[in-house]
Amino acid sequence: MIENLNGIHETVNYKTNTRLRLYNNVQIEDYPYHWHTPVEIIMPIENIYSVIVGSNNIILNPGDIIFICPGVIHSLKAPDGGRRIIFQAEITMFTAIREFESILSLMSPVLKITEENSPDIHSQIYNLLLQINEEYNSGNILMETIIYSKLLNIFVLVGRNYTNNSAIFNGKDHKNKEYTEKFLFICNYINEHCTEDLSLDKIARIAGFSKYHFTRLFKQITTTTFYKYLNLKRIEHAQKLLADPGIPVTEVALGSGFSSLSSFIRMFKLINQCTPTEYRNMFINVTQSHGPDKNL
Repeated sequence: MIENLNGIHETVNYKTNTRLRLYNNVQIEDYPYHWHTPVEIIMPIENIYSVIVGSNNIILNPGDIIFICPGVIHSLKAPDGGRRIIFQAEITMFTAIREFESILSLMSPVLKITEENSPDIHSQIYNLLLQINEEYNSGNILMETIIYSKLLNIFVLVGRNYTNNSAIFNGKDHKNKEYTEKFLFICNYINEHCTEDLSLDKIARIAGFSKYHFTRLFKQITTTTFYKYLNLKRIEHAQKLLADPGIPVTEVALGSGFSSLSSFIRMFKLINQCTPTEYRNMFINVTQSHGPDKNL
């Protein structure tokens, strides 16, 4: 259940002395639109479950796994009966790992793993989540450390799965590895320079491909277009600036790489289902009501 909801922001009640929360959820209860700072992983055990992100209603069958990235607004719908694991974990410590940011970017805003779409990694992630569930309820010493090690292993499996998927470009393993490493570098470059004047032509040149070839490969590896990816990174940057009420919204827009306030507001609302001002007000209300989150 959502225990602390202010507006649409959920403050997660982590397990004592940890930054983890796991539910063996059997409640017949729908959860309204909300967002939170930890990553959320949901895996139905019995019966289906629905995750709604924007206009997309994602149906999860038993055994399916969905990753909901931090800050993504979503709602949940439960059928009559059933059981599912709902696992939340703060992952800010992972962001110091350069490659991790690229993996998280490839997963954003949500990633659904099934036996059909990811046969090489599904069973491993499924079993790791069952192990996390068992460890969480064990009370063993170093429980949090063990769970984070398994969680990091899950992210590695997801990241390397993209390497395997790149085999459609070229039958040679060394070329697949080269493409994947190059696009991880490009994702990192965009993450670090998203507030600058980046164009498709410029990024294609940095990658060493023609614009047409780069566009095709980028979509295949990241499952999104270059400009959608760039705008998502700019909005993520803007959200951090909006946390400071002293920065005018126009300054946030220009400081996040947008050429105008109107284009910024339009893109922000498209991604977050609220305006920048509404987002800022929700953030301020949460801070005033709860104070800084000591678990972060």
